[in-house]
Amino acid sequence: MQRLKSLLLISLTLVLMPLAVAQAEEVCKVTDPTGTPLNVRAAPNGRIVSTLKNGREVYIEEITTDDKGKPWAKISLGIRGKKLVLGWVLREFISCYQR
Repeated sequence: MQRLKSLLLISLTLVLMPLAVAQAEEVCKVTDPTGTPLNVRAAPNGRIVSTLKNGREVYIEEITTDDKGKPWAKISLGIRGKKLVLGWVLREFISCYQR
């Protein structure tokens, strides 16, 4: 009986463990140290198309560097379960962590 309980516990662990891992996701937020809204641009160093306040959650879709070597992130927002691509921001003003 004890062996059966142990096997059952191991089986449950193996089934549920991938679910816990699958729920972990990278979360990114705007963290502009100036305290002003972060400019979102149409392209790296391009025209400003929007702004975002500190603390706003975003997703990084792509990263590239400009001709001066500065990293830029193409970001999107999660709205009603879908991702809406906004544009490009300096990567240094986005902080990411695992949730």
